[in-house]
Amino acid sequence: MSKTLIRGAKVLGGEPQDVLIEDDGTIGAVGRGLEAPGAEVVEARGSVLLPGLVDLHTHLREPGREDSETVLTGTRAAAKGGYTAVHAMANTFPVADTAGVVEQVWRLGKESGYCDVRPVGAVTVGLEGKQLAELGAMHDSAAEVRVFSDDGKCVDDAVIMRRALEYVKAFDGVVAQHAQEPRLTEGAQMNEGTVSAELGLAGWPAVAEESIIARDVLLAAHVGSRVHICHLSTAGSVEIVRWAKSKGWDVTAEVTPHHLLLTDELVRSYNPVYKVNPPLRTEADVMALREALADGTIDCVATDHAPHPHEDKDCEWGAAAMGMVGLETALSVVQHTMVDTGLLDWAQVADRMSHRPAAIGRLEGHGRPLEPGEPANLVLLDPAYRGQVDPAGFASRSGNTPYEGRELPGRVTHTWLRGRTTVVDGTLV
Repeated sequence: MSKTLIRGAKVLGGEPQDVLIEDDGTIGAVGRGLEAPGAEVVEARGSVLLPGLVDLHTHLREPGREDSETVLTGTRAAAKGGYTAVHAMANTFPVADTAGVVEQVWRLGKESGYCDVRPVGAVTVGLEGKQLAELGAMHDSAAEVRVFSDDGKCVDDAVIMRRALEYVKAFDGVVAQHAQEPRLTEGAQMNEGTVSAELGLAGWPAVAEESIIARDVLLAAHVGSRVHICHLSTAGSVEIVRWAKSKGWDVTAEVTPHHLLLTDELVRSYNPVYKVNPPLRTEADVMALREALADGTIDCVATDHAPHPHEDKDCEWGAAAMGMVGLETALSVVQHTMVDTGLLDWAQVADRMSHRPAAIGRLEGHGRPLEPGEPANLVLLDPAYRGQVDPAGFASRSGNTPYEGRELPGRVTHTWLRGRTTVVDGTLV
């Protein structure tokens, strides 16, 4: 690996500077007028340089559903989106509820080489919510699991949730909750509200999310542990998390890009690409989520990248699978909804998409300052770019994007993983 000199990059959106990447994969220098004879030169021309993005919520599907995604294709998609680390959710086949399965996923990530893969361990055996999984064994494994989640299903039993929070406290782990009261969402197809009533589709009430969040922040406070709220989607959920944080409780939360932009009005098309869990909410919810991400109530953006083969989406609404791909469009959606609207600057984007998710996942070497001596996990973004989303160009094995044909800003031109280039001029290396 040779040295690389990035010329004229707006580091965290500031004034243009040069950044030297040493041949050992670290940042050697940051400043103006840097010289590095023999180094490969990348002319940034005012593009924005950020730390490599970190996703707390990615579905890589392997093992078991390689028809929709694999660790290799998913990490290639991540690199194209500017990510240098992703957390792979546990709802695979078999479920990642043992040391053996999480180590398999971790090793597949090491072999892919496009970004670091940190497996998320299941909270309960088989995601069935009845018995705690091997939390300690997964933590002690080579994968060093620190985040546990039954995502796709809620840990709805309060006793099981309490025991999980107590268990992970011993090694500074975190339980990431998919907040969905199952009895309130039986047969639900979309957000419960005016649109669901007009369409005659079974509604998914906001309280089904909010009641679980309220319970879990109280449980976390009671046992003195960490709880993380996955894909928070309602204005009421924001208020509960804000209240919990005001108490000083160790509660964090994420929001997806699609919940920052899309609303339940899109379901009027009956296009299953808009079917997702939790469902698209109202315009008022979207605005509340944006404000909460801006003021720090919501800690980070997580993609909930959920690839599906076309047959699982190219069908009638009721039969369609829930989920959207998001790794390759996340940064563009955040630019569109948060930066171009003046709610966040680029340094704050780095905080919400790199620093904080890395801290929540206790992920070393990522989310670090762009300073000499730090790992060169970097992404270069051209914010002036405008283009239509075309899933035919995705690296993901699936193309179930809600943004097909929509014009979005920003384009990742380069990604570096510990100084090694994974994306050049928007193309995978």
